[in-house]
Amino acid sequence: MRVLLNGVGRIGKAILRIALENKALDIIAINELNSNIENIAYSINYDSTYGRLDDKFGVVDDFIENKNSKIKILNKSSLFNIDLKALDIDFIIDASGSKVDTDELKKLAVKAIFLTHPKKDADINVILGVNEDKLNLDTHKIISTSSCNATAILPILKIIDDNYKIEYGDVTTIHPLLNHQKVLDSACIGNYDRDVECNFEFGRSATQNIIPSHTTTIEACSYIMPNINSNIIASSSLRVPTDTVGVINVTLFIKKECSKDELINLCKTYALKQKFEILLNNEQSLVSSDFKAQNYTTILDHRFTDIKQGKMIKLVIWYDNEWGYASKVVDIISQIKY
Repeated sequence: MRVLLNGVGRIGKAILRIALENKALDIIAINELNSNIENIAYSINYDSTYGRLDDKFGVVDDFIENKNSKIKILNKSSLFNIDLKALDIDFIIDASGSKVDTDELKKLAVKAIFLTHPKKDADINVILGVNEDKLNLDTHKIISTSSCNATAILPILKIIDDNYKIEYGDVTTIHPLLNHQKVLDSACIGNYDRDVECNFEFGRSATQNIIPSHTTTIEACSYIMPNINSNIIASSSLRVPTDTVGVINVTLFIKKECSKDELINLCKTYALKQKFEILLNNEQSLVSSDFKAQNYTTILDHRFTDIKQGKMIKLVIWYDNEWGYASKVVDIISQIKY
């Protein structure tokens, strides 16, 4: 698969590093607003979170090259300014995080475009372990790979709903800091792509505070499973001063009774049968950094799994919000037959 990667920020860079080890995916071009090609190669070679590449990229004309890959670097403000036919592109991975017009994107001369954010009017939103079997390139061109939070939580919500029927609940995501936040206190932050006009809290120091925030996690889940929505599950988020690995605190009330052992056994049975690295059952005394660069995205920490009165489920779910999520984007694309 010949792929154009649009954007090499945190998610784009993780996708690139994972794709370099995946023979099904060949990223042959990168479009990046940063016009300094030396800096692009540098930022790919050295990463403060995931370390340095062994096979480092150098710059040759308008390409970055290492022993195994040669990638053309473009500096276009729009995908429509790229000659996709000349590059012979099959797929685009849009990891820019920018707002997109799906009707306009459908005009691009590629087989499919994968958006690394939830998109209600995409042809389909996909999360592995939930609905990847519904993906069909004959009818789906604009494909959302949802969000890191929804990717982490929806597989286990589906398992529980299929077996016990979720009545209502609450989730709190504890999420690492992001690039749009400030190192020290500053003015409020507006973000057009996130529909934020002026967020006071995100103008506060991300390294000194736990910052409360709203989250669209459950809304993103509803694009895939309409019965899992904000009418039955409340949600909120806390941004914390760590570089990566998030955790979700989940409380669910169910219709059909179950026991703690029954639920844990159900999760372990699922893990044995799964095709992709999705659900991982943990019982060790681990902390967030122990899950860094982990491909599994629904890591159930059974030290905290509990059930009260047979009807209230308590879960703690770990996930690497960058690497883990990016690995699922690559998995979704790699499993396509076209």
